Amino acid sequence: MSAHRLPTPMDDRLPRYQQIRDDLARRIAASEWLPEQAIPTEAELTGSYAVSTGTLRKAIDLLVAEGALTRSQGKGTFIRRPRFDSSLFRFFRFKSRSGEAVKPHARVLSRELAQPDTEVRSALRLEAGQTAIHLSRLRLIDNAPVLAEDIWLPRDGFQAIETLQLDAFEDLLYPLYEKECRQVVASATETLRVESASAALGSLLQVAVASPLIRVHRVAFDFAGRPIEWRSTWGAADGFEYQIDIR
Repeated sequence: MSAHRLPTPMDDRLPRYQQIRDDLARRIAASEWLPEQAIPTEAELTGSYAVSTGTLRKAIDLLVAEGALTRSQGKGTFIRRPRFDSSLFRFFRFKSRSGEAVKPHARVLSRELAQPDTEVRSALRLEAGQTAIHLSRLRLIDNAPVLAEDIWLPRDGFQAIETLQLDAFEDLLYPLYEKECRQVVASATETLRVESASAALGSLLQVAVASPLIRVHRVAFDFAGRPIEWRSTWGAADGFEYQIDIR
């Protein structure tokens, strides 16, 4: 088996296991293996990287600790599928008219190619003058708006989103990114703050201008640490509820 070539330039000051960790992360981010798929065996990887088993295991251990990989005893090492399905609803709890707990469905209001502002450009590491994909969405319950979303995506890797029919967008975008673009969200950073409703947000959410809103802001990253989504979600403060178990 021929040795796997590490990309250049690499930082030769890094130990070999760190270089392998970085290369595996790059390959995972490039969807060489998809979530829940097994990566090659230790024997295959030690042969392709021309390293000892100990060196390879150090690299794998780092990716397991970081949450990119998961080991299954007797089965192998697999790409972990991150679970973001309910993350937003740690903060907002909604009920139907009948009083049952529900999750809102989503409707894409608009999609455009535009130049993002400085905040978005910096977060997505875009060059000045670069355009990005801008989505505006509403989340609704019984056709009543409860959340407004502002989403920016880099065009690199998300070309399929530019032409996807609006009625083909799903309530959860991350599975859509994976299916249509082979882009997998591995981690995210979120911040919360209270803001006053602007005229535009007030109109979308059908609340009074200057009424309190909770903004959940997220920057999402792929397995290589590249930012691939900027998103802000606003909802009325009276729907906000945060719960966490501390042990």
